Amino acid sequence: MNALCEMTGMNRAGFYRWRTPRQGTPVDMELRDQMQKVALEAPAYGYRIITSELQQGGFVVNHKRVLRMIREDNLLCVGRRSFVVTTDSRHSLPIYANLAREIKPTAINQLWVADITYIRLRTEFVYLAVVLDAFSRRVIGWALGRTLEAELTVTALRMALLERQPAPGLVHHSDRGVQYAAHGYTEMLKQHNATISMSRKGNPYDNAKAESFMKTLKSEEVYRNEYRDFHEAHAGIGEFLERVYNQKRLHSALGYLSPAEFENGAAQ
Repeated sequence: MNALCEMTGMNRAGFYRWRTPRQGTPVDMELRDQMQKVALEAPAYGYRIITSELQQGGFVVNHKRVLRMIREDNLLCVGRRSFVVTTDSRHSLPIYANLAREIKPTAINQLWVADITYIRLRTEFVYLAVVLDAFSRRVIGWALGRTLEAELTVTALRMALLERQPAPGLVHHSDRGVQYAAHGYTEMLKQHNATISMSRKGNPYDNAKAESFMKTLKSEEVYRNEYRDFHEAHAGIGEFLERVYNQKRLHSALGYLSPAEFENGAAQ
């Protein structure tokens, strides 16, 4: 490392700053995460409309900053990619009432929450669907895919159902996106005697636990890596979800236990 510093004229501190990705503030990360969600839900939106959406959501931001972030995240091309199926909630499928806000789970398999996020690789976008148990914040189902078609969320849900085998009475909560309102997804829940719950229109706080998890994933795994391709992303994200987040990552809301430890303690 000393030789490298001498060759580049960089001191030790500068080398480590260069090597370690700079993390944004929590507010910056929340703004960027919401900007990405808006851009993917409405690919036809330009940066000025996205700015307006963010401002209406309570963010203090101008169009110049939004344009810069869109360019940094390579989102300008999203609207031109015809194969992208968005998570647009403007559809004619049934919408369900928000039941989750009244539930404070006291055990596993009482309330599950689900969400989708996007991850940018070097040459493409990929999409991650997750299902969490709201009691322990544990990831119980996930799927990574190249499109936002409904099969992505169905695969994550199928994993969760096989893993947990929930008894009747489970409440499953998500946003109003077409992937979660699709017949295949809702029928799978009904077949397992689960009650369906959805967020109110334009209210991301209705799915706060899932939103919080996505921010953790981005800050602690995705933004610290530059995945070369889909297979590397799948391996890295899978390792984080199964071995790091579920087994080792401590949560203040869980008494500084990992999700697995919290569930084990609750079962005793």
